[in-house]
Amino acid sequence: MELLGIDIGGSGIKGAIVNAATGELVTERLRAPSPATFQPDDVVATVADLVKQFGYNGPIGVGFPAVVMRGQVMTPPTALAFPGWEGVNLAERISAATGHATTVGNDADVACLAEMHFGAGKDERGVVMVFTIGTGIGSALFIDRHLVPNFELGRVFLRDSKKTAEQWASDRVREQDGLGWKEWGGRLNQYFQHIELLFWPDVIIVGGGVSKKHEKFLPLIQVKAKLLPAAFRNEAGIVGAAMAALDMHSPQPWELPG
Repeated sequence: MELLGIDIGGSGIKGAIVNAATGELVTERLRAPSPATFQPDDVVATVADLVKQFGYNGPIGVGFPAVVMRGQVMTPPTALAFPGWEGVNLAERISAATGHATTVGNDADVACLAEMHFGAGKDERGVVMVFTIGTGIGSALFIDRHLVPNFELGRVFLRDSKKTAEQWASDRVREQDGLGWKEWGGRLNQYFQHIELLFWPDVIIVGGGVSKKHEKFLPLIQVKAKLLPAAFRNEAGIVGAAMAALDMHSPQPWELPG
């Protein structure tokens, strides 16, 4: 089945029609800059304009960078903490603006769903944790291939820091602070060792755009879990959002085959 997936981020909103059975994009990926205000009306209008460009008629799946429960945004979005979103039912707002039934989930949840179904996690069992490292740090937890929604481990405070993990070790921080791969990899190592101490996962998968350079920092992360680079990288959010749209009546939690 071909479905439209939309990935809403702090800097850009992108989408494509996806073959949800294979995880392949069947159209060109389109992208629009996120509104500078990043307020609900402006974001919804940008999404609606993007949807029109596809000439698509069917359900839409959306990934959004915040805690999302039954289509409603529960926390300020992204590591930049834009105000004005708490309590907004984004699924209803996008559906009204586009005329399409819409499912909205946490962006890391849907991206990691794609990674588990089609990517690096497709053969993994037990406790699997998937992380997307970019503007912030997104995370998802799968237990025997069942997703635990809204697992926000980018907001964890580290033991020796007064900052959250995404304020200290995200890719945005690496670029802003001019950190070399060795220094940044050391920060990630401290973070993942802390995560392992709390949860003892069997597998840790590291994704996000920076994962295309995983050879520069993954060797610096010393954990007992199997450590894998993500396969999907920047397309995971679109593919996972389309998968979330498969079942409009029970979008969360998702269960994977196996």
